Parts: sequence; C-alpha cells; structure tokens
Amino acid sequence: MTMKAKLYDMAGREAGSVEMPPVFGTPYRPDVIKRAVLAQQSSRRQRYGADPLAGKRTSAHYHGRRKYRFTMMNKELSRIPRIHGKGAGMYAYRARFAPHAVKGRAAHPPKSEKDWTRKVNAKEVHLAVMSGIAASSSEELLKMRGHSAGSPYVFVDEFEGLKKSKTVKELLEKVMPGEIERARGRKIRAGRGKMRNRRYSRKKGPLVVASKNCDVLKASRNIPGIDAVSLQNLNAELLAPGAQAGRALITTESCLAKMKEKFGE
Repeated sequence: MTMKAKLYDMAGREAGSVEMPPVFGTPYRPDVIKRAVLAQQSSRRQRYGADPLAGKRTSAHYHGRRKYRFTMMNKELSRIPRIHGKGAGMYAYRARFAPHAVKGRAAHPPKSEKDWTRKVNAKEVHLAVMSGIAASSSEELLKMRGHSAGSPYVFVDEFEGLKKSKTVKELLEKVMPGEIERARGRKIRAGRGKMRNRRYSRKKGPLVVASKNCDVLKASRNIPGIDAVSLQNLNAELLAPGAQAGRALITTESCLAKMKEKFGE
C-alpha cells in the first residue's frame, strides 16, 4: 500500500502531497532498535576503575614457619597478613592487605581495562534505522512520545537553504503548533545528576533530516529540543531517544528520494 504525506511550502501552507518511500513500511522492531541504541551509547561510556595498588601499600605479611624466632604462628591470632617488625609500635600485628581486614584491599574492584562497548551486527543497525524511520509515521507511537500526530512533515527543497533559526522556528510553528513550545520547557532533574553538570532535563522535539549537510541543519540545532542531521549520519539513537521510537520527523522531498535509493525500493 502506497503511503502519502502532506507537502508544505515555505509559507507553511499545504502544497499537495508526496509519495513516501517503501522504508516507511518497515515492520516495527523495538528489540532491534533497543540493541542498536544501547550499543551506540556504550561506545560513549567512560571507563573507570580503582587504583591497582589501593589497599596494598603496606608492609603487612604472614610467615608461619615453625621453630622460628619471629614466627607468626601460635599467637592466638588468625592467620592473616599483619604488620610485624621493628618499629611497628601501636600497629604491631594489625591486620592489613586482606579484603576482610580494616583498610585492606577491595575483593573485586572495578577495573579500568574492562571494555564496556557492546557489539551489534551491521545489518541489525541498518534494520534499526529503517524501523525507526517507519515508526515516525505511527500515530500511536508518536502520541506515546508526546508528539502531535501528522509526522512526517515534508517540506519543499527550499527548506534546506534556510540560514536563520528564527525563520525555521516561525515556519515550524505554523506547521506544528504547540510542538516547539512543548520541547522548549525544561525541569530540574531528580537525583544526583543535579550535582554533575546536568541539572536540567528537556523534552525531545522533532528531528530534522536533510538530504545533505546544509544551512538548515545548523539553524535548526539552535532551537531547544530539536536535533538536526543529514541522511548520511542518521542513526537509531536520534530516531529513538532512550530506545523509544516514534519521534516526529521533518524532512524534504529530495531527502525522501535519497531514502528510496539508500534503503531500497
């Protein structure tokens, strides 16, 4: 079944309809989308770990030879590394080094050499992008994300030549009233994130997808809540923030034509 969408001109008025490429008929695969999004996020995760010598900077040791002048056996103490020797003073026979000792090492600390990245097949990533594009035309999924129905919003090719954020904002407010205002609001985040340079959280607005790197991408990014990307750099996380697909899509006629070439007939 052929899908059609409304075509808008530079004044925000309907200028006919346009046929959607077959990629918008891809089945919705939330499992594949989630795998691709988590794999993409894992590549940005910063490695962390404990100091390899933490809890080990001590002279504590244990020697239990029998018939030895300085043996540590038969002292009515557990056989555990202890501080022993000349000059130990008040720390003589204090347990150290062992995980269950005071000021001892951690048993299984996090290690900085651990690789957090997740691997995912290239074909799965490709399918996730296709499924995310198709989900942007689902009225049910759009409402679950808080968008108003009507996506994708297709503009004439002159849209890619806009250079001013003000012009883009005024045009989008005519086509999707309330959507820009919804994404503009922000709230104070709950939890520790307030102390870690992410005090505010903002809702995700529409996604602008152009056929190539052009002026409208830079102009759109200055509008709160809106992300902008060329079709070549489109990925699953932009289409499904938080692995939840159904993001409102703003694109152009030429971009739809390139989608048909890239994702097949």
